[in-house]
Amino acid sequence: MVEPSTVRPVSNADQSVYRTTSSRSGLNRMMTSLNRPRAIAIAAIAFVGGVIFASSMDWTKLLVAQSRGGAPVVSMAAQGAADIQGGFAGVAEKVTPAVVSIQAERDARPAANRPQGNTPPGSGQQRRNLPPGFEQFFGPQPDEDSAPQNASGTGFIVSKDGYILTNNHVVEGMDRLVVHLSDRREFKAKLIGRDPQTDVAVIKIDGANFPALTLGDDARTRVGEWVVAVGNPLGLDFTVTAGIVSAKGRSSELARLRQSTYAIQDFIQTDAAINPGNSGGPLVNTRGEVIGINAAISSPTGTYTGYGFAIPITLAKTVMDDIIAHGRVRRAIMGAQMNEVTGEDAAVNNLKEIAGAKIGDFATENSPAEQAGIERGDVVVQAEGKKIDRVSTLQRILRTHQPGDVVTLDIVRYGEKKTVKVKLAEAPSDEPRAVAAVRKPADEPASTAAALSKLGISVDALTPRIVETRRISDKLKGVVVTTVTPGSTAEGKLFENDVITAVRFPSQAPVTTVADLQRELAKLKSGQYVGVVVYNTNPATGVATSRVVNLKIGD
Repeated sequence: MVEPSTVRPVSNADQSVYRTTSSRSGLNRMMTSLNRPRAIAIAAIAFVGGVIFASSMDWTKLLVAQSRGGAPVVSMAAQGAADIQGGFAGVAEKVTPAVVSIQAERDARPAANRPQGNTPPGSGQQRRNLPPGFEQFFGPQPDEDSAPQNASGTGFIVSKDGYILTNNHVVEGMDRLVVHLSDRREFKAKLIGRDPQTDVAVIKIDGANFPALTLGDDARTRVGEWVVAVGNPLGLDFTVTAGIVSAKGRSSELARLRQSTYAIQDFIQTDAAINPGNSGGPLVNTRGEVIGINAAISSPTGTYTGYGFAIPITLAKTVMDDIIAHGRVRRAIMGAQMNEVTGEDAAVNNLKEIAGAKIGDFATENSPAEQAGIERGDVVVQAEGKKIDRVSTLQRILRTHQPGDVVTLDIVRYGEKKTVKVKLAEAPSDEPRAVAAVRKPADEPASTAAALSKLGISVDALTPRIVETRRISDKLKGVVVTTVTPGSTAEGKLFENDVITAVRFPSQAPVTTVADLQRELAKLKSGQYVGVVVYNTNPATGVATSRVVNLKIGD
């Protein structure tokens, strides 16, 4: 059986996870990747004798600090297939001097300094249940605090006076940062600021006239364009690999595990070889311009399998500018979670295509979106006159605005079109974590479990025992999903332990008992649609978040 892939951060913080994969065969694979440009050149010759690159596009450069020294990178668009290898060499020669290796150290934490009582979200047993490689995203386990920790990663210089971009998970919780340049110079670095929600951090080294990279515009990057990754994977300093942009606007399991309302869902996917230690390194185009910060891989082994993810540089630049200017990130938000539109969502809203951003839960009571009249289940189809094809498109538009700005949104609510104006608020620096209280089991009522064949699910009442054993927020009122039938209309949309609290479409009715839901479903025929409000509780934090799920009634 093939082991399923998981998304993993790619710093070298957990050697027990990543070093075990650094066998001779792993090194052979890496040596093979070093010869990849030669293989690519041979393959390219087979394509009608040449490759045309998209260099004629009008790229808008976001210049923070441009290194004027050295020979310019020769555009690969003007080269034939036989010169591709030389083109990659030119990019590598231009970029590598501004790439740095980061060694992060954390001192031992005396046991007396550790907080007593409840452990923080994501630690202890809950943390041990995470997929391999995710541990560093949630901080050390309580019993690990007494030991010193070391981690390594990558960064790149973006200004001649020594500002460096890297990943938050490379530097988070560390006491000392040491930066090594490709010319073997070593500097102590200072943490300027970091943003866990986007996994971006800014550090600085003292000095002047450092080589610095030019920041490009990832929005103009096209799927299929060549890219180069530079970093320090598996302890192999300043390794250069090449590939293409495989996809854009990718959501990531990282955002889900963060349980963050504001975590990005807009990763650049690439097949350039990325391994542990590449975290924070640049993903550059054929002009040597940075289009992303390498952050994660999807892999069942912890090493490269062809799927790497990078944070868009336009997002990272916004975060960096705020950190440098204000010491924190000022994130403009609507105050609502957003989900991708499904086929069922498009059908019940009479959309011509499966596109848009569906509103899920609201981050706070009376959030900007709610005040503007937006409701759960609404689909945003345009923002500021621009078509919204997915969540990442709306996120891109919102992050170009500042708190206090007003944005115009076109929404669809079950076929009815509306235009609303939302005054954006500033995201709180620390998102609240509500922990569900555990109710003491009382006299347990008789089971009211029922199989709802029209949806392919079984549900039961939310009794105190179910709330406790299934770790569901005790503030919810509704029915709990106990099973989902494989191949049913609900598969992949509803999940075990989801709590259905209301019917949203075609009628609107609260669901507090199994009979309530059965009564509403009895009104519908096969082929019609039903929309339900669903809550899911994160067992690690006790936070319950809602979404609207639209389902087609089965036979």
